[in-house]
Parts: sequence; structure tokens; C-alpha cells
Amino acid sequence: DPFEAMLHRLVPLFLAILPAASMALSIPPLRGNSRFFLDTADVREWEALLPLGIFHGVTTNPVLLQRAGVACTVDECHRLAKTAFSLGANEFMAQAWGGDTDALVESGLALRAPDPARIVVKVPVTAAGTAAAARLIRAGTRVCLTACYGREQAVVAVGV
Repeated sequence: DPFEAMLHRLVPLFLAILPAASMALSIPPLRGNSRFFLDTADVREWEALLPLGIFHGVTTNPVLLQRAGVACTVDECHRLAKTAFSLGANEFMAQAWGGDTDALVESGLALRAPDPARIVVKVPVTAAGTAAAARLIRAGTRVCLTACYGREQAVVAVGV
């Protein structure tokens, strides 16, 4: 895989320059503060736990939607976001879906449409996902890169 090969070449270089570079970087205010999210699409769990005040928001993905018996559609995600906000969530994260960059961008833009300031679009750290994330960010979408399983992917995620 050419994408993975590129990552294996870049990671040692990035790790070598990271200490010096991190001192010169200005970290955006949404990075660095810990926030806790409910990782479920089960509204009953939200009703029980969001009022405690310790959770910043809710995060979902297609698997969690399926487990909760919720259709993986834009309309259902909008309904869930509205419910989460009414229960006190500050952010709602929904994962984009699609087989290529264009499809991920399309679903991501549709997911964030009702409240771009509070709906964050999750995109997997894959070649198509990172390309989609860059496009979504340029379009003013708040993005969370997800499904990051290795240091090579983490390096890519930092660069988006």
C-alpha cells in the first residue's frame, strides 16, 4: 500500500523534529483540554448520564447506531443531535460514511448542516478519510479523525 509506505518513511522524520516543532507551534484552544463523551447512540443512556454534567457531548458511529437500533441516515443523526443538545450536550459527533473521498465529504457536509458549530464530523484515518477531512475542514467543518490504530496514522492525523 503506497499510503502506508509513505507513513513508514515520514514517521521517523516527524518524531525526530517533533520536540523542536512543538515548542514553536501554537496549539488551537480545542486541543489539549480533556473532554469526556458518551460513546453510544442509545438515548436512554444519554438521559441517565448527560444530566450528571461530566460529559461534554456524545459521539456515535455507524456500528453504535446499529447497536442502538437507529438507522444510519443523515435524518436520524440530525434527530439524535437535536436530542443530545436538548439533554445538555455541548457537541455531537457523527461519523461520515462512504466508499471514497467524495462520498465521505458529501455525508460529512450533510451531517453537520443543522449546527456546524456543535456537530463534529468524524472521519477515519485512511487515505480517503484524510483527504476528506482536509476538504471538510476547508469547508468550515469541525472534524475529528477516528479509527486511529497506529503511530503512522497519528502522524497523518496531526498533519490534517
